[in-house]
Amino acid sequence: MSQEIVLNYQLSDGTVRTVDARVGDTVMDTAIENDIDEVVAECGGNLICATCHVYLDEATAALFDEPDEAELEMLEGAAAARREYSRLACQLVISKELNDHTIETPERQ
Repeated sequence: MSQEIVLNYQLSDGTVRTVDARVGDTVMDTAIENDIDEVVAECGGNLICATCHVYLDEATAALFDEPDEAELEMLEGAAAARREYSRLACQLVISKELNDHTIETPERQ
């Protein structure tokens, strides 16, 4: 049985959706499973598109390793403006430390 946490998705219209997330899943998989439509994930998490682009705040970003070169390259093609803590949700594996953090979705993918 996997451990669950609470994860918040702030949508581009400002609303926040709070969902249950399983430790070990990705932020992308959790968004898809919970009908967070602003995370499109066209490539299914294969790191060949940028349609799962999300924004993190500094505290949330600190819970993950730095993005590798492949992720940074994909972020160059993101439809929405990049921010300091832009990431691809397919590369963000949920840990128990992520409990009650917020992932912000961009206006477009």
